[in-house]
Amino acid sequence: MGFTLRCPSWPTLSGGNFWTPLQFWTLGRCNVRCGHCSTDYHPETSVHVIGRDAEWLWHLQWETCPRCGKFNIRLVNGPPHPSDGARMWSVKGSRVVNPRDGVSRKPAAPEVPKELAEDYNEACLVLADSAKASAALSRRCLQTLLREHAKVRPQNLNKEIDEVLASKALPTHLADDIHAIRAIGNFAAHPTKDTATGEIVEVEPGEAEWLLDLLVGLFGFYFVEPAAAKKRRDELNAKLTAAGKPAI
Repeated sequence: MGFTLRCPSWPTLSGGNFWTPLQFWTLGRCNVRCGHCSTDYHPETSVHVIGRDAEWLWHLQWETCPRCGKFNIRLVNGPPHPSDGARMWSVKGSRVVNPRDGVSRKPAAPEVPKELAEDYNEACLVLADSAKASAALSRRCLQTLLREHAKVRPQNLNKEIDEVLASKALPTHLADDIHAIRAIGNFAAHPTKDTATGEIVEVEPGEAEWLLDLLVGLFGFYFVEPAAAKKRRDELNAKLTAAGKPAI
């Protein structure tokens, strides 16, 4: 059994009946963001009624992004409507099914080296299922980046962060973010994060997300921005050469 929910211009239904709490939650999503490509769009939500278990009514809800054409799918549960057992009265829980991360995170930029991109992309994919696993992948990715591209001496992660900060190579906002990860991750209480970065251990609230955001910033600094600058120089040199002028 299924039906389609469209976002109306006024919070009443035909016949003058007011929305239920579920309709406020679903129909009220008049501007949503695609979890695949981050495009904002006006949704037309399709609903498939899975059924009732001993506790809740379950729905599968989805929209198709008009830009990338991909499904954004959620598993939703809540109490049934008093007068219609197939319709949900309010939302108790909602879990993003597709995309897996559910947080509109794009894959690593093509300029990012393959080893780092694979760890980052997997950390994004497992975030919704396991913040611990996501954070472990991100810490390993961070340590590889610092050793291979920031050229710090292989030590524990805490000392490697100290070394890159002492080099003054990072812009202030990234230096502050990479320093903060030690406080957010509570390295003092969880020394394994410092010495065995790839191991799955307890994480603090927001730690996994902060690590992913930090990696995006570092990818930009070490790979994306230099590649863009090189492209601009190459284009300028091509114009200079065509004009018979020396390249810069």
